[in-house]
Amino acid sequence: MGTFPEGLVDTPQAEGGAGTSPRIATDLTLGDLSAALAKGWRDFLAAPQYGLFFGGVYVLAGLAAFYVALVGGELSWLIPAAAGFPLVAPFVAVGLYEASRRRERGKPLGWGPVLGALKGHGDDQILSMGVIVFVAFSFWMIVAHAIFAIFMAESGMGGESLAALVTPAGLAMLAVGSAVGGAMALAFYAMTVVSLPMLVDRKVSFPTAIIASFAVMRGNLFVMLAWAAIIAALLALAMIPAFLGLMVALPVLGHATWHLYVRAVR
Repeated sequence: MGTFPEGLVDTPQAEGGAGTSPRIATDLTLGDLSAALAKGWRDFLAAPQYGLFFGGVYVLAGLAAFYVALVGGELSWLIPAAAGFPLVAPFVAVGLYEASRRRERGKPLGWGPVLGALKGHGDDQILSMGVIVFVAFSFWMIVAHAIFAIFMAESGMGGESLAALVTPAGLAMLAVGSAVGGAMALAFYAMTVVSLPMLVDRKVSFPTAIIASFAVMRGNLFVMLAWAAIIAALLALAMIPAFLGLMVALPVLGHATWHLYVRAVR
């Protein structure tokens, strides 16, 4: 296992690791992913109220966005919103990380500490990451809408009909949008997959946590790409039945991400 560069971590959280330097694992395996999912499922079953709450918030937000775009006939905003919706999932899962952390360490669960996880350690670092999440989602919406507008203008159908998607211009738009969106999503995933759990766990700055997240990604590229594929596939499938599958998929993946973080960072 490789250590963090000296001075990377500001002040390790006293709880469970006072005076120790975190280490980045470079030996993650696919077995660690299945173990994390199994632990995530157990956490969800042990305290389903938290998972269902955060999953419900996520579902309601998705349905609201879908309804506004659909009623307004804004297909040009609906498609980017649906594609970019998973970008905000890591921030929504912050409370789930805290629930898993408390279960793992034998601490009592309660709505106060779980909901209060967004405050972090009183230093606004998690809220700063929330701003980054919002900016990233907004940037994606602008880029995706521009791609949509450019290609749909060539279709001659105005771009506000599903039929426009099966035209040559529509298919080209989907291909380019998927490539650009995939690249942005991968970069965002690498930035947040470890950083948000770390900010819940340790009193560190958000740039420190982001650097650690990229380090885990770089040191375990194949496994972390596999985890990204699993997250993308499960969230996509869960969104199909009117977003309702996210009530379970989001909390299980949130709890599992915590356990993967624990395996990856010491």
